[in-house]
Amino acid sequence: MRFSNTFLDEIRDRVPISDVIGRRVTWDRRKTNVPRGDYWACCPFHGEKSPSFHCEDRKGRYHCFGCGVTGDHFRFLTEIEGLSFPEAVQQIADMAGVPMPVADPMEAKRQKERTSLLDVMEMATQFFQDQLQAANGARARAYLRDRGLTGRTIETFRLGYSPDSRNALKEFLAGKGVLKEQMEACGLVVHENVPVSYDRFRDRIMFPILSSREKVIAFGGRAMSPDAPAKYLNSNETELFHKGNVLYNFTRARRAAQGNDGAGTIIAVEGYMDVIALHQAGVENAVAPLGTALTENQLELLWKMTPQPVLCFDGDGAGIRAANRAADLALPHIKPGRTVRFALLPDGKDPDDLVRHDGRAPFDKVMAQAKPLAEMIWSREAGIGTFDTPEARAELEARLKQMVSVISDENVRRHYQQDMRDRLNGLFQPQFQRGGGNQQGRGFSRDGNGRNFGGRGGPGRDRQPGTNTKATDRLMRSGMIKGHQDIPGLRESVLALTIVNHPALLQDEYDEIAAIDYESRELQRLWSAMLGTAAAMAGPQLNRERLLEALEEQGFAALLKSLDQQVRNARLWTATEEAATEDAREGYRQALALHKRSKALRWHKIELQSAIAEATEEGDGDLIEQLMRALQEVQLEALRLENQEAIIDGFGVLSGRIKGAAGK
Repeated sequence: MRFSNTFLDEIRDRVPISDVIGRRVTWDRRKTNVPRGDYWACCPFHGEKSPSFHCEDRKGRYHCFGCGVTGDHFRFLTEIEGLSFPEAVQQIADMAGVPMPVADPMEAKRQKERTSLLDVMEMATQFFQDQLQAANGARARAYLRDRGLTGRTIETFRLGYSPDSRNALKEFLAGKGVLKEQMEACGLVVHENVPVSYDRFRDRIMFPILSSREKVIAFGGRAMSPDAPAKYLNSNETELFHKGNVLYNFTRARRAAQGNDGAGTIIAVEGYMDVIALHQAGVENAVAPLGTALTENQLELLWKMTPQPVLCFDGDGAGIRAANRAADLALPHIKPGRTVRFALLPDGKDPDDLVRHDGRAPFDKVMAQAKPLAEMIWSREAGIGTFDTPEARAELEARLKQMVSVISDENVRRHYQQDMRDRLNGLFQPQFQRGGGNQQGRGFSRDGNGRNFGGRGGPGRDRQPGTNTKATDRLMRSGMIKGHQDIPGLRESVLALTIVNHPALLQDEYDEIAAIDYESRELQRLWSAMLGTAAAMAGPQLNRERLLEALEEQGFAALLKSLDQQVRNARLWTATEEAATEDAREGYRQALALHKRSKALRWHKIELQSAIAEATEEGDGDLIEQLMRALQEVQLEALRLENQEAIIDGFGVLSGRIKGAAGK
């Protein structure tokens, strides 16, 4: 039985290749990076002691760097288990939960028709390319030249021109023996209340749209006339083309993302010209939806290429609204390690504008400032209105709870709930400290120690709302306060810097290291970059110098310098590069144990505070007393932990291994 490419692609996409291969090999814990879908093992095709067999879920391929064997799901099963190809397809289909196709006498005919339609689309593409270079394409060539496109870029994207004629393409294809029904099936000619079909695209610059197999399946056309009813016109839905399932420049961007330059990132911009201009400027990992808002299927395509695509939007009102729609679309589907980020361009600019005159540097700067999804949700909800009354604050809290509740993954939802509580506390705490309102609403009514922010006996007593608002805001924006807030906690700095200075620890402690969750957002960004870089350098290539160089290239030089100074000022020699590996490992393990216990106590305290608030609402005095005793015990243990940490933090000096000034 012959299987269609569509069916084979579907079952391949549904089953991670690591699930297929993992039944026959044991993954190496030190080199494997599960969150990234990057797996290493000893090759099952030849005997070896060190793992050189690599498979990557994102690509759906495996390769052995020892014996050179390579392939996909089906080839692995046919070669390692001796299955026939249909048997391998059956096994993958069973794993995917997809029924095998029933033998259909008409399927071969339809497949042949699809193939012939692809041939027609290729003829049309060549026709449009020839017309662009002909005399009647002069105005279109001038337009592309004014947009800054080179001849090489035009050729790379196979741009063309459709003449201002109702029959030019139709007659060309008829002369090649193409039937009228085939032209209509491709969407190249249309009927609109007239008996005779005519060319759909007229007087337009043509952008071929390719499938994942790099076959032309549709066109987008940009009108040359300012009076055209539609500036951009896409092919209609056909047997070959379903607009919501395709991304412009998909295959080329995927290749770039898998190479060194793409660094695994995919950028989704809004239009064809944005993609092309970025490619010409050296940013080859960009894609675009086809003239519509991003769809769920297109978002899934992005996630197949990278776990954290960047969605880039214009900074004007329309761009912000589109970004918010994309945030709502993504929120229910995020998972551990799978999310989106948002890059907002300066108002009135698009990617084409940014790179046309100054190259890629301004665009790279925008990408470096991309916001996480949580920040987009918060900015939208907290950026509208004022929150100077308990009712307004309660409304904001209710909106955020409702938004976060749509996240299907329980763990991610819990972390988002905590993140939004922290943001609410940060937003409202200054108001309570100034007496800007009584404590209202669980989730932001208490500080980290369970104390009231304002109210009787608190720091806000006898103050009027709004008192000293300007002075306090100015102080909160000052370098003294803001700079202090940006410094990560010492324990977290020790954890991060120890691994950066001693990357060999990754081989023995990888699982625990990869699972560390930092309170500091800057450290979390550094950690993600470090793990990705280390995975790419797995093996002998991973050393401190190369890791530091890669992290500095990604913009972490200032952070690494401040971390180094912080630990040296604290005389924590085990985190520095001078420490012996065994000493660094011992210091890291102690810091990690304290970090885990402190985090567990913090979660316990939050749960107790929430339970106390509920018991207070219900008036259950006995339960409140029990919970208060439990909270006091947790706070005492936290205090003991801080005292213990203070003793451990000083052991670098007491041991005598570091003397003199803290700096280098």
